[in-house]
Amino acid sequence: MGPILFNIFINDLVEGLHSKISIFSDDTKLCKVINTEEDSFLLQRNLDRLEAWAEKWQMRFNTDKCKVMHMGRNNTDGNTDMEKDLGILINSKLSCKNQCQATAAKANKIMVCIKRGIDAHDENIVLPRYKSLVRPHMEYCVQFWAPVNKADIAELERVQRRATKVITGMGQLQYP
Repeated sequence: MGPILFNIFINDLVEGLHSKISIFSDDTKLCKVINTEEDSFLLQRNLDRLEAWAEKWQMRFNTDKCKVMHMGRNNTDGNTDMEKDLGILINSKLSCKNQCQATAAKANKIMVCIKRGIDAHDENIVLPRYKSLVRPHMEYCVQFWAPVNKADIAELERVQRRATKVITGMGQLQYP
């Protein structure tokens, strides 16, 4: 019942806005392409409307958590260059390098735990643990942050190569 009531409560939040707005349970994102001064005024008007909505419903936005990120090559005016959004690291250049590094680091830590936590490195023991503990981190929202740079892909493949080396009899095989 909670999510339904929440959706009913915030139903009118988007009325009159001229920007793309994304609403999650405790997160609201306002996005607008700024090409002209008029676009800047529209964005400010949208922010003012959100503030008026919050006052009307006796809600408040946590301004300490508010961030401005300018996307693009020549936009350096934002107060942040990288943010974590729904578990994905996003930077102003839409590069997935930081996400790949964080994912590989987390997956490698889990692989170390798997390797140290079991005596037999049999395929029937390691593979199910890899599939249930490591792969979810490697595949989480990969459709969004899909790596395209060779270095990013290589970093993620090193995790998989390491996993095959843990399994007895597969350590000498070449990972494609």
